[in-house]
Formats: sequence, structure tokens, C-alpha cells
Amino acid sequence: MIIAKNIHKTYGNLKVLKGIDIEIKKGEIVSIVGASGAGKTTLLHILGTLDRADNGIIEINKTFIQDLNDKKLSEFRNKQIGFVFQFHHLLPEFTALENVCIPAYIAKISKKEAELKAKEILALLNLSDRINHKPSELSGGEQQRVAVARALINNPSIVFADEPSGNLDSQSANELHELFFSLRNKLTQTFVIVTHNNEFANMADRKLTMKDGQING
Repeated sequence: MIIAKNIHKTYGNLKVLKGIDIEIKKGEIVSIVGASGAGKTTLLHILGTLDRADNGIIEINKTFIQDLNDKKLSEFRNKQIGFVFQFHHLLPEFTALENVCIPAYIAKISKKEAELKAKEILALLNLSDRINHKPSELSGGEQQRVAVARALINNPSIVFADEPSGNLDSQSANELHELFFSLRNKLTQTFVIVTHNNEFANMADRKLTMKDGQING
């Protein structure tokens, strides 16, 4: 599903990634751990096509990312990749349903079809009774589940998550972690998750540790 070879990234004089090699299989849940500043988020953003590597090769679902121009890359990202961040980034003026539908609208899916799919996913995440609530009316755990629904709306091949439970209480965090595994089993999606939560990291199929811009195992 993902093959990355010799990935380098430098910001100014700071070498953040120093020759990363990684392969991730379809349906695999991979956690990435390491101290702050190790390069985890930078790697996640590059694998997720939010940023470009200085050099190296990235192949996602048999597409060579470096060969795509910005427009083609945006289209690829919208259809193939979902993102869940530490801060849910929900738009406060929109309801849960409307927030989830936004990536579908960008993909030019009709309003009727997008809302039907969004309701299905929100039901899967036990949020059917919250679809017309705005983010300020939802708990932290509910907001993060809405963000997960938004990440899933376009049936992405891969979901990238950056500290997805970092702002949640322990119960909500555990529920979110269990949700990822449930979704993988139901939808065969691939998950790549940066986390400081060791318990969650150890639940993954594979745990990668980063140190000083490299993967140490």
C-alpha cells in the first residue's frame, strides 16, 4: 500500500528526515513513536502528501507521488487519503453532518449521496443522535469521532492520524483506539498513526520507533 525509499527532508539548516525507508501493507495498522522532534509528524505529512520530500521515492496504492503535479496530488489526496489530527479542526458554524460531508463535496459527490454516506458512517460511530449538533454542543470524544467520520467519507485507502487521542480523556481515547481497529476489520483500511500513547502504540500490528530523523525499528 505504501512504499517509501530514502526520504529526506530539511528545513533551513535542520535535517529532519535522514533517509527513511518504510513499507506498509494494505489493512495494516502501524504506529510511529519517538521523542518530540524525532521527525514523526514530518514523516506523516510527507507520506500523507501534505508536504513533499526533498528527495526519495513514495509509492501509494501503485501511484508514484513525486510524479503528480499539485492539482493531481490534491485530487489523489481527496480520494485516497483520510486525515485525523490531534485537534479535530471541525468548522464551528457547521453541524456534525455538514462537517463530515465537506470532503465529499470537494470530490463533487452530490449533496444527497454525500449526506446518505455521512449518516451511515456517523451511525457506525454511534453518533446518529448528534448529526445536527454543532461542535460546541459535542464532547471532546464526539468531536474526534466526527473528525474520523470526515476522514472516512470518501472511502480512503489509507487513514493517517497524528496524535488522534492527544486531547481526549482516557475513556474517550480508549474508545477511539478501539474504533480504529474495528474500522480496519470492517473496511480493510490501512492506518498509520503517530502517537505518544504507548498502550495504543503497542496495540498496532507494527510499532516503528523514530529517533533523530531515522527509523530505529
